[in-house]
Amino acid sequence: MPSPFVEIEVGERVVKVTNPDKILFPTAKKSKLDLVEYYLSVGEGVVRALYERPTQLRRFPDGVTGEAIYQKRVPEKRPEWVEAARVTFPSGRHADELCVTELAQVAWAANLAVVDFHPWPSRRRDTEHPDELRIDIDPQPGTTFQQGKRVAAMVRETLAEIGYTGWPKTSGNRGIHIACRIEPKWGFREVRRCALAFAREIERRSPDLVTTAWWKEERGEKVFIDYNQNARDRTIASAYSVRARPDATVSAPFRWDELADLETEDFTMATMPARFAELGDVQAGIDDEVCDLRKLFGWVEREETEGVGEAPYPPNFPKMPGEPKRVQPSRARKD
Repeated sequence: MPSPFVEIEVGERVVKVTNPDKILFPTAKKSKLDLVEYYLSVGEGVVRALYERPTQLRRFPDGVTGEAIYQKRVPEKRPEWVEAARVTFPSGRHADELCVTELAQVAWAANLAVVDFHPWPSRRRDTEHPDELRIDIDPQPGTTFQQGKRVAAMVRETLAEIGYTGWPKTSGNRGIHIACRIEPKWGFREVRRCALAFAREIERRSPDLVTTAWWKEERGEKVFIDYNQNARDRTIASAYSVRARPDATVSAPFRWDELADLETEDFTMATMPARFAELGDVQAGIDDEVCDLRKLFGWVEREETEGVGEAPYPPNFPKMPGEPKRVQPSRARKD
């Protein structure tokens, strides 16, 4: 027996959804067709978030209680209208990743049980030069989302001091992401170094609440600002991505005046379509507010003068220029 399917018109395309009744979110009772229809309901927003960015796919073919497949390469067998962007790695290898230019491509991916989309901070035309600075606010064990919101408020104030516009969204899990558009003039090392200097400034302003310590054993019960999300080939869930939680929460853009009262659980596959229908994409102006990264160069120079300098990269990266010894402090003491 052939598997059941439905066909959905998305613009000029027809997207085939196979096994549409397959449950991907058992607790929320949401099926694969529900997932596809969710993305169609926030179409303008999710396409804006992914537009022309190499995008890694997080698939859950057995539902969110099953194994996650983190897929960098877009399947070779795909409709001719599903586009790709080629990225090259330091090893010399390359990958052709999904490159969204229209909503039908998102729906096609959702049919593959892609629950969340993880775009690069750069675009297909120049993948080596990001056009987005990412501030990842990550409450650690022993801290709360409420504390994360306090840090987000400080980030907003600090960005305003240097004339930056930050666009916030919930991570869909425990944290908050804030994006700043920048000109694509600098490489990943420069952008990451500026993100580190900015994170350290927030830490200086509230050392009892915020940490930039890379090693978990040094973070304590504080809110971590993960500067390494700006390192090359590191990605975060896009705006409007569904997250692989039982309650099907969504990485939801919000307005700054909503910060005080919002909770992660306010935004789900069930609630976001009505919100989007009412408000539209609250980040519709993000590409019009380009920030000058050079304003953070002075902060970087200040740190270098003070001898603070670089911080560790993730473990899968080669040793980077200026990087301190990459070893856990407790292990280093034993050595």
